[in-house]
Amino acid sequence: MPQFLVKVADEQGHLRQQVENGYSEAEVHDRFTQQGYLVYWVKPRTILSRGGGQRGKLRQYTFLIFNQQFLTLIKAGLPILTALDLLIKRQRDKSLLRPLENVRERVKGGELLSDAFAAQQVFPKMYTTTLLAGEKSGSMEEVLGRYIAYQRMVQTFRKKLLVSLVYPALLVSVVTVMLIFLITYVVPKFADLFNNLGAQLPAITVFMLAVGLNAQKYGWIVLLAAAVAVVLLLRWKQSDRGAERIDRFLLRLPLIGEIRLKYQVANFSRILATLLQGGLPLVPAMETAGESMSSRQMLNGVAAAAERVKEGQSLAHSLEAQKLFPDLAVEMLEVGEATGALPAMLGSVAEFYEEDVQTALSAAMALIEPLILVVMAVFVGGILISLYMPIFTLGASVH
Repeated sequence: MPQFLVKVADEQGHLRQQVENGYSEAEVHDRFTQQGYLVYWVKPRTILSRGGGQRGKLRQYTFLIFNQQFLTLIKAGLPILTALDLLIKRQRDKSLLRPLENVRERVKGGELLSDAFAAQQVFPKMYTTTLLAGEKSGSMEEVLGRYIAYQRMVQTFRKKLLVSLVYPALLVSVVTVMLIFLITYVVPKFADLFNNLGAQLPAITVFMLAVGLNAQKYGWIVLLAAAVAVVLLLRWKQSDRGAERIDRFLLRLPLIGEIRLKYQVANFSRILATLLQGGLPLVPAMETAGESMSSRQMLNGVAAAAERVKEGQSLAHSLEAQKLFPDLAVEMLEVGEATGALPAMLGSVAEFYEEDVQTALSAAMALIEPLILVVMAVFVGGILISLYMPIFTLGASVH
């Protein structure tokens, strides 16, 4: 049975907070009210973390499997509550099991399926909005099938992006470890050797030895300062101002900014197309799609565009006014609105920019990989030359 956190006041006005077992929030609330308590709030304990109510992390692949099985059971004619019971019994992912148990108890208590999922605070808003559209239209199977298709396409696209980034990331990691090893271990060993020889060293060797000795002595301070800087940057990014500044900086980068923008456009178009095909009105669909954006500028731009659509402007002109969407995307959306095929055109926009992102990323990686190798050769070669130059000089003088 789910547990709930309850905050109540007795007849003397004394406040207390306790954990209580119950079937739903309404049932626990009514129970304490009948006992003469003033109930301030009832919150499911299963969705609260030690950090004070932060969202848990949902594994997307597990969630996709759950939805596929859920859709299959519904199509077979099973009631929603029975389908949830069967899936909960076979669920091994604890991050998904606890929210599902709470969903089952809420549905058993009379809540709508969409409200029960929304109350967990771990499921994407797009998912709960899709369920709500299915409940209102009576086509739950259809909208859930579209959401599953969306999940599959998104995961496939992300896997392709990750695969294209694996080799450059591995190459950068190897080069970084190699340089740190050379500077903090090899260079100080050569410093001891040259001190014993008492030879006059070239300027480049003196500089490299100074770098190595200082890195070995003060490297931990640099690492500590870098860790503190990363923590402060992450905290600043959580604020509205910090997120907007960082996002603006990323979008202005020569190559990365363009790829990031196209990825956001493709993601927004894919989500909006899925929601519109599920029967959701344009403005709520835009608001839900906007909240799914990882780019703060895109999020704010879509919110502003949704306000313009509320005032009667078209989607294409509203997005064009934000100066974020590429001209081609705006033109395609304008054609979709004029022909009454906006969801289909949004799907075409998503496919076009997803392919464009993959092409641009492949081209970028084709340039970055040789560049990394050249940088590695220059740095490693420079270090080795500066260390072996005095040895070659001493050997020549002996002969």
